[in-house]
Amino acid sequence: MSLQIENLTVAYGKTPVIRSLSDQWPEGCVTALIGCNGAGKSTLLQALAGLIPMQGKTAISGISLSPEERRQQIAYMPQDTSAQSSLTVLEVVLLGRLGSLGLRLPAGIADEAMAALDTFGLGALHTRQLDEISGGQRQLVFLTQALFRQPRVLLLDEPTAALDLRHQLLVLERLSQISHKNGTIVGMAMHDLNLAAQYADRIVGLNDGQNIASGPAAQVLTAKNLKTMYGIEAEVTQGPQNQLQVRPIRAVT
Repeated sequence: MSLQIENLTVAYGKTPVIRSLSDQWPEGCVTALIGCNGAGKSTLLQALAGLIPMQGKTAISGISLSPEERRQQIAYMPQDTSAQSSLTVLEVVLLGRLGSLGLRLPAGIADEAMAALDTFGLGALHTRQLDEISGGQRQLVFLTQALFRQPRVLLLDEPTAALDLRHQLLVLERLSQISHKNGTIVGMAMHDLNLAAQYADRIVGLNDGQNIASGPAAQVLTAKNLKTMYGIEAEVTQGPQNQLQVRPIRAVT
C-alpha cells in the first residue's frame, strides 16, 4: 500500500504554490516534508487531506479516493491547535471516532481513549477543558485524537512545534512505532532537519512548491540541496549512531 501523488498542483488565485508535484509515500514509513517558509509544505498536506482545491491525482494503492473515503481514511492535524473549546480533553479525543459513535458510547471506547492519552502522559488531564491546558498539551491532545481515528494516512503539520525537547522525542518515537507496526502512511512537515534525519524513513525536500529531492536522508540532506532549499551553506556529517547531522554555517547572499 502507498499514497500516490501525481502532478499535484495547487494555486491561490493565479499564484501557483504546488507545481506538478509527484511522489509516492509507502505504507509503514514516516515521510518528512522539509523546506523553507513558503515552500509549500502546509499547502501540500492540506491538499492531500482534501481541505483545499487541487489539480492532479492522489490514490492509495492505485485507487482514487472519493471525498467521503478521503475523510474516512486520512487524518490531518494542522499546526495551529489554539482553537477555543469548552470540551474536555477526553471528549476531544473521542471525537476522533465521531463517525462510529452513536447516541451512546460503545463499551470500552472511553477506556481506549484514556489509554491513548496515557501514551503521552495526558491521562490526568482527561476532565480538564481544552481552554485550561497549555499550548503544548493541547497539541498533544489533538495528536492523540488523530491517532485515535486509526487512519490509513496520517498528515501532520509541524506536530512538535509547541513541544519541549522531551515531548518532541516522545512524539516522534511514537509516530515511528505506530507507522512501522500498523503500516500507517505518515507524512509530516518538519523544520528540524536533524530530527527529520533521525526519525523519518524518507524525506521530501520542497522549494517553491516543487519536489527538489526525495528519498532517504543521505540523498536529500546534501550541501547542494540545502543551498537550493534554504539558501544556506551547511556541513552534513555522520552522527555517533550513523544518522546524518546538519550544521548550518552561513546564509548565502
